[in-house]
Amino acid sequence: MNLTQTIIPVYNMMACVGATDFAIMRLEPFHVLGKMQVPHRQEGYNFSLLLRGSITKYIDFERHVIEAPALIAMGPEQVHQYEEADDAEMVCISFSQDFLINEMRGWMMCWECMFGHVVIDIEEEAMRELTIYTRLMEEEFRNRKPKSEIIIRNLLNAFIVCSARMRNTTLPVMQMDATQSRLVLQFKIQVDANFRDKTQVSQYADMLYITPGHLNDVIKSTIGKTAKQVIDEKRIMEAKRLLFWGDLSLKEIADYLSFEDDSYFNRYFKKHTGHTPSLFQRTIREKYN
Repeated sequence: MNLTQTIIPVYNMMACVGATDFAIMRLEPFHVLGKMQVPHRQEGYNFSLLLRGSITKYIDFERHVIEAPALIAMGPEQVHQYEEADDAEMVCISFSQDFLINEMRGWMMCWECMFGHVVIDIEEEAMRELTIYTRLMEEEFRNRKPKSEIIIRNLLNAFIVCSARMRNTTLPVMQMDATQSRLVLQFKIQVDANFRDKTQVSQYADMLYITPGHLNDVIKSTIGKTAKQVIDEKRIMEAKRLLFWGDLSLKEIADYLSFEDDSYFNRYFKKHTGHTPSLFQRTIREKYN
């Protein structure tokens, strides 16, 4: 267990129902709260389809009051916490990266591009479409018929495409060829695993056996950001999460993220956010506490 898991627990909804790579369950208000009122991350990717009622929850640094019908799209790194639920009924889908169809894995590496807003208001027609997919997935998951995993994978694929389509944007990542998709996937995996101590594009290019220029060109053309921006945003986001949810000192956060010292961390954070870590922490906590 690493430091962030100690500060911010990681829950695995799939393990709760005896599954490993995919789970779908229908939750009532009692189940929505409980342990979910503790700040936490969830293993894998998660969709929550709010069918009825309302919920109030924190997602990273924002408090959301969410009214049905709505879709909540959560990546594996995001921190969230339920505050309350009012007559809420939800269908929650949790899945690992490995469960996805190969084509979809490249898309999910640009989760932020596809689901930049984690809470998506849904029109009735779109809700009906998503509900069809969730009901079919529920039935297959519950009955465990032969080859049900294949059917669920394809239904999940359709659910994700439908969800992304609701944003009404044409995403370059949805048009990548197989080579680009594979490179984006491999780069994102390496950044997720090494962002604490590897901060240069050249280091990731070496791991992927390509030139820094080629890596940067592919990342920029597919997700609209430079490779360095992706690395820096990952480090800044983790710093923000620790500043808001954790009890570490600035020096401990700087050490965890492999900065030379807390002074350098202070300058780096201010360069990318416009605020010092201390000011960000004080402002965001005063806003919600």
